[in-house]
Amino acid sequence: MLLKSEKDAIIKKYAIHEGDTGSPEVQVAILTAEINRLTEHFKEHKHDYHSQRGLMKKVGRRKNLLAYLQRKDLDRYKKLIAELGLRK
Repeated sequence: MLLKSEKDAIIKKYAIHEGDTGSPEVQVAILTAEINRLTEHFKEHKHDYHSQRGLMKKVGRRKNLLAYLQRKDLDRYKKLIAELGLRK
């Protein structure tokens, strides 16, 4: 789980306009931060299967949001994946 200050920093960085918390860019950035934190958690706690389920749900939600953004606005999609370093 992200701290409020970390989440606010992510929202401020990826927001399209003032007060934006629901755009796909913001949602994907927050999910990516949570996924990265859970991935670090699993390096130490390999058998935490309950949290693994949560991780898989977050990965699926991020995948759907990225697919939506790719369909709607390809330029925003390319910019976002470049900033987050998602595709190689």
